[in-house]
Amino acid sequence: MAWLPLESNPEVMNKFLQKLGVSDEWNVVDVYGLDIESLAWVPRPVASVILLFPYNDKYNKYSDDQCSAIKEKGQVLLPELYYLKQIVSNACGTVALIHSVANNMDQISIAEGPFKKLLDDSRGLNPDERGELLQKSAQDIINAHRELALEGQTEVNPNEQVNYHFVAFVHKGGFLFELDGRKDFPINHGSSSPETLLEDAAKVCREYIAREPDEVNFTVMALTTAKN
Repeated sequence: MAWLPLESNPEVMNKFLQKLGVSDEWNVVDVYGLDIESLAWVPRPVASVILLFPYNDKYNKYSDDQCSAIKEKGQVLLPELYYLKQIVSNACGTVALIHSVANNMDQISIAEGPFKKLLDDSRGLNPDERGELLQKSAQDIINAHRELALEGQTEVNPNEQVNYHFVAFVHKGGFLFELDGRKDFPINHGSSSPETLLEDAAKVCREYIAREPDEVNFTVMALTTAKN
């Protein structure tokens, strides 16, 4: 089974978040450059960074090697980090937004409703069980995803091969974590802080881009407060 792909469009993503009850104080915005000067224009605080990148055999090989190395060497993971496995195709945009919000509930308010219930009900579950719960029990979230996917500017088809993928970067417990629902586990990218999350995530995004010198289709966004 496949969902309709969600467009990498901040307007679409913000409507989706608000349908789920996320406070409109928080918005997804485009990050127009990964240099220090461009990052300075992004409103703060930043709760997460979302990257859309080409999903191809070259990336899959890199990802497999990365996960194998981590399994051999180990890494620091935190029990309070919320991680959900993506078990259905084309759901990566929604999974990235879920990861972004679920790991920042100390600062992002969510109205009572299906999304808050999903997060509350899944706190004690493992990542695979969380993914199953999203697919089987969260029909209102699935419907909101479909509605906003259809609202995007690009014609969508659930059966068409999608060659791009969303991941989210969040700060938790002094570390920068990459959350990709297609991987076996979160990826710890080292020390970070709420104040340096954007810059630390931008460094990893630059590494993604450097691995694909012939690709230009990368999009970086940030979930940030509109109070600035």
